[in-house]
Amino acid sequence: MYSEIDTMPKMYTKNRLLTMMIYGNGMSVIVRKVLVTRDRIDPTAIELLRSKGFECVFSPPYAEQDEVVRTARDAKVCAIMVSQGKITRSVISASGSVEVMAKHGSGVNNINLAAAEELGIPVYRAVGGNATAVAEYTISLMLSLWKSLPHLDAATKSGDWLKGSFVGNDIRGAKLGLIGLGVIGREVARLGAALGFDVMAYDPAPSSAQHSANGIRLLDTIDQLIRQSDIISLHCPLTPATRHLVDAKLLAKMKSTSVLINTARGGIVDEDALADALQNGEIAGAGIDSFEVEPPSRTSRIWDAPNIICSPHSAGLTPGAERAMATMAARFIIDHFEGRAIDPAFRATSTVHGGLQE
Repeated sequence: MYSEIDTMPKMYTKNRLLTMMIYGNGMSVIVRKVLVTRDRIDPTAIELLRSKGFECVFSPPYAEQDEVVRTARDAKVCAIMVSQGKITRSVISASGSVEVMAKHGSGVNNINLAAAEELGIPVYRAVGGNATAVAEYTISLMLSLWKSLPHLDAATKSGDWLKGSFVGNDIRGAKLGLIGLGVIGREVARLGAALGFDVMAYDPAPSSAQHSANGIRLLDTIDQLIRQSDIISLHCPLTPATRHLVDAKLLAKMKSTSVLINTARGGIVDEDALADALQNGEIAGAGIDSFEVEPPSRTSRIWDAPNIICSPHSAGLTPGAERAMATMAARFIIDHFEGRAIDPAFRATSTVHGGLQE
């Protein structure tokens, strides 16, 4: 299923390594160290962890592997809250005491899930924490492109007054095709339908009754969706099955007037094929918030493609989303150590979600 949840296998637990912090009054308390692979998280999550005896150790976003390994090892971390950068086998095993990992978000393509499973370490995902923010951003990208705002902005600023020749697109009745119906996909469908889009979707294993009730028209094949849609928006996880799902063949099936939106994962789109499709006029535009390599190379061909809006994987970065993702991830860590059952819907597995192969 192209969604953000799946079942959870048996939880494994190993001996817990605890570090000690001595306060000035002579009392000692147990402090567990949590590696956070970004330079900040919402203060609510920091306080929540601290109240339960955890201390956050921050690693700069996209730090070199040797630096992340050294930070994890020196701090003897017992948990990792994953955000940016690669969580390789070396990072996972560096301290020898990691018991649980939690993703500050939903995508786990930067985590070596197979290695975590071999080591008996469960990985949980803050599914839905940023759904509203990402859905709003997705709608913003598609409206900007469907209404030709980049083109009109550039033309007007250059002195080309297009009022006498320009004809735009109607939203009402335009066909919005969603690939994947997870939490974010369903929210995009809801917002899109409210605006007047004719919402269609393809997902290999959707709940037909639920989605029909939400006004989503389900199609039997991805080809049907591609050929009919005016706007195609990606909401599936990056797995071996979806890597380069959007390739030259798929792009060639799109309408020449259609646009592509990707606020999911960069590896789902073959970026060279997308650059070709835009240069050759095979599609009308693209809005890309996720890239196969992040940050992408300055020599990427995508920068020279016409009518493309790019942003730095920022769709889910709002105060509300950051708070929700961080507190969900913190709660997973706390619940694991306190022995509480965690909903199987939040567990990531290599079989379903793929993960990093390093």
